[in-house]
Amino acid sequence: MKTDQLRETGQAFEALRQFARRPQKSVERCELCSAEVYAEHPHLIELARRRLLCACDACAMLFSGQSGTKYKRVSRRICLLENFHMTDAEWDSLLIPINLAFFFHNSLDSRVTALYPSPAGATESLLSLEAWNNIVAANPSLFQMESDVEALLVNRVGHARGAARAEYYIVPIDACYKLVGLIRIHWRGLSGGTEVWQEIANFFSELRKHAEVVNEGAHA
Repeated sequence: MKTDQLRETGQAFEALRQFARRPQKSVERCELCSAEVYAEHPHLIELARRRLLCACDACAMLFSGQSGTKYKRVSRRICLLENFHMTDAEWDSLLIPINLAFFFHNSLDSRVTALYPSPAGATESLLSLEAWNNIVAANPSLFQMESDVEALLVNRVGHARGAARAEYYIVPIDACYKLVGLIRIHWRGLSGGTEVWQEIANFFSELRKHAEVVNEGAHA
């Protein structure tokens, strides 16, 4: 694995620990000012380390829509891209070894990063810029994706098995790391086992419930 892949994977683990390994506490607190926060609270991402932090509403507000800061507030937008256009050949050109992945624009590196879940955590796949640009050109919603804090989440697991349509979402980046954490915790053996696939199905079922459906015209 290349150095940048190891670095990105290590940074992803920082985020995963917040979802998969955080000790149970009676009270959660803002990681900037230590104020008590509700169960549903904003997150910030520390750009240099790709680390997620819990935040109170007041601290999160300080970093809403700001540029050139150490932290950015993670978006809460969830969109199901109903008529997303991607052919099997285009997917193959992205060089993702499984049928589940997420893509986000890393503003510090000025590039799009592709990550996919694995039993060991989040793993980076080297991304063909030309292939990605072609997909963006066919799907205008991706132009509106906010750097660092929103990602294109692709679920082609059912499509690959001929059991369901492929699903494409724009989601908060913390949702992607939550999915990675679920897979890392529940994976068993070589194929993952029944439990992990049920967890993945439950995750996407909840995502669909909260998603705004976005239509951009029919598939080619």
